[in-house]
Amino acid sequence: MKKINIKNVAEEYYIGKIVCVGRNYTDHVIELGNEVPEKPILFLKPSSAVIFSGENIKYPSYSKEMHHEAELVLLIGEELSNADETESGKAIAGYAVGLDMTLRDIQNELKKKGHPWTIAKCFDTSAVLSDFVSSKEYKLTLDEQISLSVNGELRQREKLNQMIFSPSQLVQYISSIMKLERGDIIFTGTPAGVGKVNKGDVLRADIKGVGELTCKVE
Repeated sequence: MKKINIKNVAEEYYIGKIVCVGRNYTDHVIELGNEVPEKPILFLKPSSAVIFSGENIKYPSYSKEMHHEAELVLLIGEELSNADETESGKAIAGYAVGLDMTLRDIQNELKKKGHPWTIAKCFDTSAVLSDFVSSKEYKLTLDEQISLSVNGELRQREKLNQMIFSPSQLVQYISSIMKLERGDIIFTGTPAGVGKVNKGDVLRADIKGVGELTCKVE
């Protein structure tokens, strides 16, 4: 089990399941030619996919188009099932910035065939995390800006308040589908600006007040 680092918190958390949200920023939906969803679109990643800031992303040999997706990540602090929005907000124990690395060529090929696109999302090192900040120590306003640069070139920048579904709404919806448990983490979706990365690229993602991460593609 992989331990989660939370700044200035002695409590220990270990990563459980990773729930990811797709198409949660309108501009990103448009750039990929998809429809704006009426409900959150969910998929899962295994905890084995996680690496932390400073570690390297490994480019799978079976893909030629890996994309970066910078996201706000939520840490669940307690068991939750069929919760209301208030309970859902209180269950968020911390925040981080993360990268949901995606094999876009593989994903597009599988979508055309009507197949699940698990292998485009769940490969080793496909989930990158910064340290978490406790929700007791930092109050998220959604006025925060998320950004990502590749080799110093800005690729993604957007305010969190542009999410279609807010963090508490996402937690509420997910808890209606599956039980959430202490240590589960939620990737909340990425804004517009996703793009291809190459071996040797250095990625830096940041949410002011929440966290930052840096990693290299190998």
